[in-house]
Amino acid sequence: MLLAEDGGNRKLPIVIGIGEAQSIAIALEKTVNPPRPLTHDLFKNVLDAFELSVKEVIIHNIKDGVFFASLVAISQGKEVIIDARPSDAVAMAVRYKCPIFTTEEVLAKAGMILEDETGESKSIHVSEDDSASKDISSKRNPIESASLNDLNEMMGKAIASEDYELAARLRDEIEKRNKN
Repeated sequence: MLLAEDGGNRKLPIVIGIGEAQSIAIALEKTVNPPRPLTHDLFKNVLDAFELSVKEVIIHNIKDGVFFASLVAISQGKEVIIDARPSDAVAMAVRYKCPIFTTEEVLAKAGMILEDETGESKSIHVSEDDSASKDISSKRNPIESASLNDLNEMMGKAIASEDYELAARLRDEIEKRNKN
């Protein structure tokens, strides 16, 4: 999933599962109407039945390559914050037609500028002290440059956060290294 900055040129790439991608695509495509409610449609129906409405989505953190998001809902005039995976949060935002926000910190860690004036892909990186911004080529693959211990740790986190596509990529890299 690639989220674009409104009024800017930064993008936020987030790896999501096939099911979530399909759910988002179906909600965006107005001509496709599944015969039965998808999981996110069901969840929206439940929220609506209990008079909860999603006001906005915030992708507020990234830790070890795992993104964290929240649904900001309104119930009886009160704001309710609900923890969610970014893919599920975006699927709900599409259904509620509400804005999706992130923080400068998340954009600094994981954001990209897809094309600059030379047409070269760049990612945005802010140093730990946030005093300087630098462009770093996005062609460097963090999976390939990680140690075997880091890969195993990332694998555990990917599974815990149910990011099975990332887990499969990590598994493949671990297997490749173990063969050598």
